[in-house]
Amino acid sequence: MRDQGLGSWTVRRRRMSPTKAALVQAERTVSYAELDTLATRAAYGLRYRGVGRGDRVAYLGLNSIELVVAMLGAAKLGAVFVPLNTRLAPPETAYILTDSEPALLCWTTGFERVAESPEVAATGVPRLLVADQVGGLGLTELLSDDEMPLDEPVGHDDLFMIQYTSGTTGRPKGVQLTHGNIVWNCYNLLVDVDVCSDEVALVTAPLFHTAALNQVLFPILLKGGTSLVEARFDPARAIELIEKHGVTLLFGVTSMYLAIAQAPGWAAADLRTVRSALGGGAPLPQALLEIFAARGLPIIQGYGLTEASPGVTSLRPPDARRKLGSAGTPCFFTDMRIVGSDLAEVAVGEAGEVIVQGPHVTPGYWRNQEATRDAFVEDGWLRTGDLATLDEEGYVRIVDRVKDMYISGGENIYPAEVESVIYTHPAVAECAVVGVPDEHWGEVGQAVVVLRAQHTITETDLLGHLDGKLARYKIPKYVMFVPELPHNASGKVVKHRVRKMVAR
Repeated sequence: MRDQGLGSWTVRRRRMSPTKAALVQAERTVSYAELDTLATRAAYGLRYRGVGRGDRVAYLGLNSIELVVAMLGAAKLGAVFVPLNTRLAPPETAYILTDSEPALLCWTTGFERVAESPEVAATGVPRLLVADQVGGLGLTELLSDDEMPLDEPVGHDDLFMIQYTSGTTGRPKGVQLTHGNIVWNCYNLLVDVDVCSDEVALVTAPLFHTAALNQVLFPILLKGGTSLVEARFDPARAIELIEKHGVTLLFGVTSMYLAIAQAPGWAAADLRTVRSALGGGAPLPQALLEIFAARGLPIIQGYGLTEASPGVTSLRPPDARRKLGSAGTPCFFTDMRIVGSDLAEVAVGEAGEVIVQGPHVTPGYWRNQEATRDAFVEDGWLRTGDLATLDEEGYVRIVDRVKDMYISGGENIYPAEVESVIYTHPAVAECAVVGVPDEHWGEVGQAVVVLRAQHTITETDLLGHLDGKLARYKIPKYVMFVPELPHNASGKVVKHRVRKMVAR
């Protein structure tokens, strides 16, 4: 085949396991043979609308079979898929469309407010309503009747996707990911996690972010397993699906695993089929890891970022209990260093910035030479902006984002460390710690806390709980109780919005 890219995977899977269920959503099941046919018809549909090699195809919609079909159809043409964050406001979506200049915006019902907004209309991007989000396979406006196999010359260096960063610190940047980036990321994951052809994976994190797509959907597709695609994450529904379908693989971020552990059905849930629970997005609190470990389900912590497709490190199952809370060691095809501001490697136990190199690392940001130049140092090493330490055995512990660290009385404070201890209080459902100005110390900590239902606690009680568990200078000076924290669509707490809450 001339097509060595991800669009060819449906063909390769079809000839190996044509009748096997590839995707399941609600009551609909799509086999690998059907998936290849649908993706081919989508490719022709895109071609007849003027989409060709290198053209961008934007997609606005929740997790669905339709999204996967449109994405693989674009890949078969050598086009570039641009999945849009469904939680963005019209001006934010318009910014991404202006930046990526897609040849077509495919969108689904439920997103009229954005897709038909004046801001999006002003971009001039052609729009196509492709699917009814209520159920059943839509795409009637996109699918062609043509089913002749396509074999475009697509290589590993060709661009497959532009994934826009969460924008937690400002305007989102378009991370370019090649076909090869994602292939190598899949190899890394399959070396670390014993993904089998009988895998049943629950895909509830949004597919417009890199973790659910590249750590779950594509590795499962490569191995010939089945992906249960859920439009949105619901903790009670997740437990129900685990039991109903015998789910073997999970992925979640902190807020998702917290919600599952707090769901009414958690105590009685039958989790015996789950072989792997993958965690990422941000360091998981020690208390949460222990809750799952107590159920015989250690969460396989990993560290990554969109720019690395995303996997960088993994804590493998044999070390899950011994190194609980660590992010593990670098993946097989990954090189990583922890360095100071002079780019020299730091000593054991000392915090420094993570820099990464490997075939899964992005070639740069879309049409942003300045950001690309700033992100890379000597010989193609990517600066991640994340702080970490190494222990004597070479295991990584992610400390925090460089930008989230604050300095109090000359001491570096890493909010993630403080948050991990706050989570040990039984009344705390979720928390975030930020630095706030202080005349005497420069900055001090402000904890913003969401309490569990039916729980009450005072600021004095919570700070007293931290006394003796953290050095005095690390204990926040203030506590604010709120009904909820701001999250982005991948479930991460958005720290700059927390700072705005505090400032108000």
